[in-house]
Amino acid sequence: MDTNMTNTEERQHRAILQRIARRVMIERGLLPDFSPQAIAELNGIHGAVTKVEESMHDLRNLAWCSIDNDDSLDLDQLSVAEVMPEGAVKILVAIADVGAVVKKQSALDDHAKHNTTSVYTAAQIFPMLPEKLSTDLTSLNFESDRLAIIVEMVIAGDGSLQSSDIYRATVRNHAKLAYNSVASWLDGSGPMPKEIGTVHGLDENLRIQDRTARKLKSLRHEHGALDLDTIEAHPVFDGDEIKDIEADRRNCAKDIIEDFMITANGVTARYLAAQKLPSLRRVVRTPKRWDRIVELALEHGFALPKEPDSKALDKFLLSAKTTDPLRFPDLSLSIIKLLGAGEYVVELPGGSSAGHFGLAVKDYAHSTAPNRRYPDLITQRLLKSTMAKDSIPYTIEELETLAKQCTEMEDAAKKVERQVEKSAAAMVLESRINQWFDAIVTGASAKGTWVRLLHPPVEGRVVSGFEGLDVGHRCRVQLLHTDVERGFIDFKKVE
Repeated sequence: MDTNMTNTEERQHRAILQRIARRVMIERGLLPDFSPQAIAELNGIHGAVTKVEESMHDLRNLAWCSIDNDDSLDLDQLSVAEVMPEGAVKILVAIADVGAVVKKQSALDDHAKHNTTSVYTAAQIFPMLPEKLSTDLTSLNFESDRLAIIVEMVIAGDGSLQSSDIYRATVRNHAKLAYNSVASWLDGSGPMPKEIGTVHGLDENLRIQDRTARKLKSLRHEHGALDLDTIEAHPVFDGDEIKDIEADRRNCAKDIIEDFMITANGVTARYLAAQKLPSLRRVVRTPKRWDRIVELALEHGFALPKEPDSKALDKFLLSAKTTDPLRFPDLSLSIIKLLGAGEYVVELPGGSSAGHFGLAVKDYAHSTAPNRRYPDLITQRLLKSTMAKDSIPYTIEELETLAKQCTEMEDAAKKVERQVEKSAAAMVLESRINQWFDAIVTGASAKGTWVRLLHPPVEGRVVSGFEGLDVGHRCRVQLLHTDVERGFIDFKKVE
């Protein structure tokens, strides 16, 4: 970046990234704007649906809370715990009843069905549903009565699922909490968030949720779930000017939500199977590039079996994390790439899907984020149809077409998000041409050699001096060139 850049040009950072995001959305076949028909429908919606039938459960008095990113406004789920006899804990997850407002074949549904997901870029969010819905009328907002689908799970002391149920209810979010502040309180490094103190018993309830989530995670790892930990970087803005790139890392509050959602998604899949209904499953098949994973483990002094084995792979990952925590996020990223992308498939009644190799679960249907993901809205409609004893809202042919659409558009959305992240990183670094950085090699192949800087945590290509570099190597690099529009960052290796 030119050191003589004016304040006006600096303030254009966000606008430049927004323009890039819109351009790439269109290039990838995603719709950045809602149609006039969808806006007209939206203008005809004047309030949240809070009651459908007299027999519906009223659970508003439970100590529900949401835990999400600091800036999240589209709240899809709440959770609460209840201690049961003999060391068991009942976990209730409330999922926003988006289908009560967004009807199949409506203009709003057509937009959601096309994009299939919200797209979260550094400069702008392109929501799957208009913000009037996703951050208000169908969001489980603080101190607002909302309809929800309840996934009830009784977890035994060893982390196993004793029983489960799914039903509809009215709920009320009593505390809107954020991952980082809850995590620092739970691990003893920060104060209790003030929102927790306003709800009687919520502090102990959250500690129960934390302990239960740890048991769920521990049992999944016994069955071969993988302990992966990648670095997710995000730009830091001062107003509209981008100042830095920071890394997001896993924490115990994120783990609570992740472990509850994985369990709830399994309950949902098995519930639909028990009702003899088809379902949309999220699968990560047995990795085709297991041979390369074996090679990567050998480079770290660890022998894996010749045939794919998630338990053995997790043992290797735990060993690598302990031995070399600095390089572990990059190893995790390499393993994720070698595992292959997830996809949506239709499971017919009595069928058997490939399951999710990385999570070590067989039954997995996305269901817990219907404001943000279309597969979850499809699943919600299937659930509600069987609870109401109505006809199935989708044919098998429709579901198979939707599974393909959801897989393709989710992949397109990730590419948009990555492109904007790269452009933001190039923007941060363009004033630092010729500077030297410490880096770790994250990719090395015939297509090129890539490194991640230790700070800021951004990735770029080594265009000179890359001979002999391999994944995991530490090196020093000099910044040669940046291209904000294309998100290119070029380095050369220096001694």
